[in-house]
Amino acid sequence: MPAESLIPAPGAVRAANPDGTNLAYILAVSYSGSTLLAMLLGSQPEGTTVGEMRVPSLHEPDSYLCSCGEHIKKCGFWNEVSKRMAKKGISGFDITNAQLSIHDAQSAYLRRVLDPLPRGSLLEAARKTALALSPAWPRHLRNVHRRNGALVEVLQEITGTKVVIDSSKIALHLKYLLKSPDLRTKVIHLVRDGRAVTMSMLGHGFKRSSRQESVAAAAFSWRRNNEAAERVLDDLPTSQWRHIAYEELCRQPEETLRGICKFLGMDTGRIVLDFRARQQHILGNDMRLKSGSDIRLDERWRTALTKEDLAAFEGVAGEMNRKYGYE
Repeated sequence: MPAESLIPAPGAVRAANPDGTNLAYILAVSYSGSTLLAMLLGSQPEGTTVGEMRVPSLHEPDSYLCSCGEHIKKCGFWNEVSKRMAKKGISGFDITNAQLSIHDAQSAYLRRVLDPLPRGSLLEAARKTALALSPAWPRHLRNVHRRNGALVEVLQEITGTKVVIDSSKIALHLKYLLKSPDLRTKVIHLVRDGRAVTMSMLGHGFKRSSRQESVAAAAFSWRRNNEAAERVLDDLPTSQWRHIAYEELCRQPEETLRGICKFLGMDTGRIVLDFRARQQHILGNDMRLKSGSDIRLDERWRTALTKEDLAAFEGVAGEMNRKYGYE
């Protein structure tokens, strides 16, 4: 049976949700299950997702496939998005050059200032001062807010849903999205066992001069990105964010999703677990192109990582891993 399309009948316009949360941001380290969670939430009756809204590098835009199977530039869904963005005053919107990320600044100076991950209050104050010195900063921030706000509205209109789920993951991008006057954002901090993330990073080409150095560097990346996430969350009321474990999502998907939907103000009466039943238009990693919707806990790290690997991980990130409940 073909997947249900997200594009309404010609001429159909559905009202966007005027109140409550309109953006759910998944804050996570890469390889933590953010695409799975986004697709699951985007399959609920009141949710929709396009994956990573900040739009990661598409490498070869002319051959990049949308998750619907069409080339991204020929996809009817994205062409409809472009038309509706134009009606909101953003002409020529092209998802392959979307200018939605806080890191998409034209100024080399701004890109350097925005490159470091969020740190403590003193360093973030220094970043704020450095940004204030750039005349291009206010314009860039307004442009990012305007484009993201318009895209959320367009996605709601096209799909008739309440909440757009963004799996962009990046902490600094979230920090500035939270300042948007047009977005009512709630955050899902998704965490996965750092040993599993380390193994995935090694399997996707993360490499240093030796195996143990590779493990230690991957562990540091996992720890540092979670520290950056915590730094952003420290500035939010607890009512605006929720911590979720990847392992909890896989072991108890229906219960976990019901809790997240309640947190986001979405209907909890019927939880959909078949995340490929409805056609989606996902940007991001290759999971978007796979078939099947089985939810399986991946713990291959238990046999793939050696005692030496685990010792290297422990020396860098063991304390944080235990903080998140992983023994």
